[in-house]
Amino acid sequence: MKTIVKAVLVSMLMIVAVPAYSGGVAMQMWKCEMDDDASEQDVKDHATEWLKAAKTMKGGKNLEAYVYFPVAVNNMAETDLIFTVVAPSFAEWGIFWDSYGGSAAAAADKKNELVDCPDSAVWESFKVK
Repeated sequence: MKTIVKAVLVSMLMIVAVPAYSGGVAMQMWKCEMDDDASEQDVKDHATEWLKAAKTMKGGKNLEAYVYFPVAVNNMAETDLIFTVVAPSFAEWGIFWDSYGGSAAAAADKKNELVDCPDSAVWESFKVK
């Protein structure tokens, strides 16, 4: 999650590129590597702390976060986990990212030494009915 700040610029560029009529959920996924000394519980605890801080921010009230640990994997290279943050709309996502710098979530992100998340992507998802 250390690279969340770096991903902000990419995220903002991608948000601008999303059509105005977008009706999907905004989701960003980071591919992360765990520190050798970190446990899955340590990672979950930090993610909980980060989400709690993120929810205090403008645009963060409705965020959800998920940590995915692989059970059976084929060709995930050096990915130990995937961290996903979901916003109910791209409008809320944009408000959240606009206020990220200097926020409580950014502070929680900076003190993270458990994982390194160099790669991320913003996705638009639609629930299949």
